[in-house]
Amino acid sequence: MRNQLSFDWPTGVALGPEDFFVSEANEQAYAMINAPQSWPDRKLVVVGPAGSGKSHLTRIFADQKGAQLVAAADLQASFRADAASVIVEDMEQLAQSAEEPMFHLHNHLRNTGGMLLMTASIPPSRWSIALPDLASRMQATHITRIDSPDDALLSALIMKLFADRQIMPKPDLVTYLVPRIERSFAAAADIVARLDATAFAQNRKINITLARALLDNAG
Repeated sequence: MRNQLSFDWPTGVALGPEDFFVSEANEQAYAMINAPQSWPDRKLVVVGPAGSGKSHLTRIFADQKGAQLVAAADLQASFRADAASVIVEDMEQLAQSAEEPMFHLHNHLRNTGGMLLMTASIPPSRWSIALPDLASRMQATHITRIDSPDDALLSALIMKLFADRQIMPKPDLVTYLVPRIERSFAAAADIVARLDATAFAQNRKINITLARALLDNAG
């Protein structure tokens, strides 16, 4: 399925399953989210750069499974005991004071048959976890990765970012931008934001001429 679109963008951006664009860069992660019965030991880590769609995938899973969602930076000693599935986002931001609560959460879900979904920008082997028992359990978690965007995903991302701003540029602008910006989610977000801001400030149209001027200045 390659007709959906997703990225980690601010509130107000469409985050439904139909908004997720699947390409070679993220198809494995998308497939794993939709097949939780295949997760070894009922837990999974989605690893990918900022803006790559990790939060969108967690929302899809949360809607499907009624999962409780919590940011690792805000993890507390208590959690909903009736939650059959829990999502912990940005695990690399887990505070040392939250390591023991996270360890208990992990064991609680394992003992009750629950599912644990985590996201991070780096793999568990690079998380700064001091508690040995938690570190070993995290490093044993199956990983699925979101890679740098290919041309199809980068094109879809740029179009999505424009649409989220109620901007509908001509298709030739996207074709012009894709080979000229860094192949990353952050670069796509940056060029769209700069085009929007410059067009507004200078009362200009968003087109190839404006894009060329911005990219030449950046160079």
